[in-house]
Amino acid sequence: MYLILWVVLVVAFAVLEGLTVGLISIWFSIGSLAGLIAAALGASVVSQVVAFAIVAGISIFLLRPITKKYLITKTEKTNADRIIDAEAVVTETVSNLSGTGQIRVKSEYWTARSADGEELPQDTLVRVLRIEGVKAIVTSLN
Repeated sequence: MYLILWVVLVVAFAVLEGLTVGLISIWFSIGSLAGLIAAALGASVVSQVVAFAIVAGISIFLLRPITKKYLITKTEKTNADRIIDAEAVVTETVSNLSGTGQIRVKSEYWTARSADGEELPQDTLVRVLRIEGVKAIVTSLN
């Protein structure tokens, strides 16, 4: 009976891994395989569960860093990233309180918010610190 349970767990975790992209449940599938082998060798239920836990734990702590290094791709910068740390000019007063503000940076217009909540009047020189969603977060250069 426990053989069937372990086979179901191996398959279930493998299918779940196939539905995700983050190497989340493959470790439990490997652990379930250890439980299946222990059950096939006639080990007690407690030994099967211990084998599952130990092998899954070892897989997570030893194999995950290796797979993360070689299999998980790095994120690529988008065009928006090129404005970070660039100087810009406020074209519409930036006010976090009223939710207004626009800047021109590298001949593009962006909705802007102040990093420190300071109101930045039109024609103020600012630096883009980061992007949050579709808004450039800026700070005054003055």
